[in-house]
Amino acid sequence: MAGATQRAARPVPPAAPAGSGPAPVPRGAPRWRRVTPWLFLTAPLALLIAFTYAPIVNMVAYSFTDWDGVSPGLHYTGTANYAELFTRPELFEVFLVSGYYLAASVVQIAAALYFATVLSFDVRFRNFFKGVLFFPYLINGVAIGFVFLYFFQDGGTLDSILRLFGHDADHAWLSTPASANLSLAGVSVWRYLGLNFVLFLGAIQSIPGELYEAAELDGANRWQQFRHIIAPGIRPVLSLTVILSVSGSLSVFEIPYVMTGGATGTETFVIQTVKLAFQFNKTGLASAAAVVLLLIILAVTWVQRRLVPDDKVDLV
Repeated sequence: MAGATQRAARPVPPAAPAGSGPAPVPRGAPRWRRVTPWLFLTAPLALLIAFTYAPIVNMVAYSFTDWDGVSPGLHYTGTANYAELFTRPELFEVFLVSGYYLAASVVQIAAALYFATVLSFDVRFRNFFKGVLFFPYLINGVAIGFVFLYFFQDGGTLDSILRLFGHDADHAWLSTPASANLSLAGVSVWRYLGLNFVLFLGAIQSIPGELYEAAELDGANRWQQFRHIIAPGIRPVLSLTVILSVSGSLSVFEIPYVMTGGATGTETFVIQTVKLAFQFNKTGLASAAAVVLLLIILAVTWVQRRLVPDDKVDLV
């Protein structure tokens, strides 16, 4: 009886309105939950395919033709473009110019790491110096090329500065291959230093502050903190900057193209490819050169990742 009384005392749910039944649970709800993320990715994936992967596929297709970039007809030539590339050594001699930029990238990474380490600690006017270091990266590359074109010209800004220190002779900084490539590589260091600086600074600041406090209590100086805390903590970012620097040194274009146009021994592989396509109307050969450059960059990246694997770092 008591159990029956308790069951009778339970509140009765309100009756549903006439003509309406209980709302059925949609059977497709779990499926929609799986599809929803892909719906959000539809637009970016469409843009990525349309403006990245589809042009790459077209470039590979053009590399097997003799298309001149203008005529509507395409003639399949097989691997003739690749055979021409690898049988003409002068087409690969331009990679020697990349050595200047590769050496400059070492200086760039070292300087960026130094400034990031110093400015990660409590230094006066550090926000001001952060802005000064990162500002060149915000400037358009074409504008930088024109600015330094007047900077390095005969009797230009650099010569005027040298006169203040007693050096009166004008020097044609962009007239010889060695001085021109050194000048262009120096401009590249100035421009991209801020990018590596920000990457290193973010990685350093992500290291827990308790580690620095513990190291100071143990009597560790700045160099020991850098060696045992900062260097292991930023290893993944350092590996990323090395990959970016190597690939960037192989595909330099903006600064030498604006400042010299590839003259006086400053022509890079990308400038040569652009000239093949738009100056000599050999779009098929230029596409083959672009494919070769892409494969070289992928190979260098793969070798770098094999030699320096991206291990997880646990400092805590």
